[in-house]
Amino acid sequence: MAIFDLFSKRQKALRGDVPDVYVYDNLPDALRVQIVHIWTDALGSDENYYDQYGCGSNVQAAYKFIVDTLCREYGMFQLPTAEKHRGRMYLNELANYLLQVDDVEKQLDIVELSFRYIDRVTREYDYLRKHNASESVDSAISELNARFKEHGIGFQFVEGEIVRVDSELLHSKAVKPALRLLNEKNYQGAQQEFLSAYEHYRHGKNKEALNDCLKSFESTMKAICDKRNWSYQPNATSKALIQICFDNDLVPSFWQQQLSSLRSMLESSIPTGRNKLSGHGQGTTPTTVPDYLVAYMLHMTASTLVFLTTAEKNLA
Repeated sequence: MAIFDLFSKRQKALRGDVPDVYVYDNLPDALRVQIVHIWTDALGSDENYYDQYGCGSNVQAAYKFIVDTLCREYGMFQLPTAEKHRGRMYLNELANYLLQVDDVEKQLDIVELSFRYIDRVTREYDYLRKHNASESVDSAISELNARFKEHGIGFQFVEGEIVRVDSELLHSKAVKPALRLLNEKNYQGAQQEFLSAYEHYRHGKNKEALNDCLKSFESTMKAICDKRNWSYQPNATSKALIQICFDNDLVPSFWQQQLSSLRSMLESSIPTGRNKLSGHGQGTTPTTVPDYLVAYMLHMTASTLVFLTTAEKNLA
């Protein structure tokens, strides 16, 4: 559904009453209500209403799957908001839980799981008899991400995952293109590791995030080598893999000469950051990796992966 630029929104913008820094610690009540509205558009609303169209079983199964999955993972028989003396109404149970739970990570669990279901299951005509089913799913995801941004919430739903956003410009110019390029079959391992880095970052596991940045970087280069039949040792380090890519003209030789710092940047940015801060034993005093540094490394990794995969696409 289209997002309307209401009078009140315009007035807030004129007064400067709009968030200019992303927040991550809670989803506002209004945003959670808007998410429920998106659910009813994408997954269906009143299960009994849809029965007359033969879709009721799909709608009920959708909400039941989401609720049952959360209950199993949280170690519950039913969500705390389930009505005790009536039959299970899964949409009500799920919506009330989203509206009442205070833990932002659980709020995001619900959003990610439900929109992953929307993305993967409801694109077919048979789900709600929608002739534009796939377009409706894209619209639902776009609205979710727009609502996140509207409320100044630093998360986006991208390629089936909730990822943290620190800079809208970097997210749109580096992270999203990286995920799109890594979505190809050859790069699935690298994509999984890159998404894992973001997941660790979202949960404050900064050292693990750096480790997965390096894994994704190395996996991308190995995937390029495999795709191009360039030989490499199974235990090849990032430095050795960079050398192989350069030796095989992934970057034309004349650019290597002009951009003498390119090799240094590739060799030192991701591997060095990871090795200095999380790749080795920390000794007596625990090392702390600040969020802003991990955000920088994630964006550096994303930009590098875009560079490498795009260079491979353009290689003769």
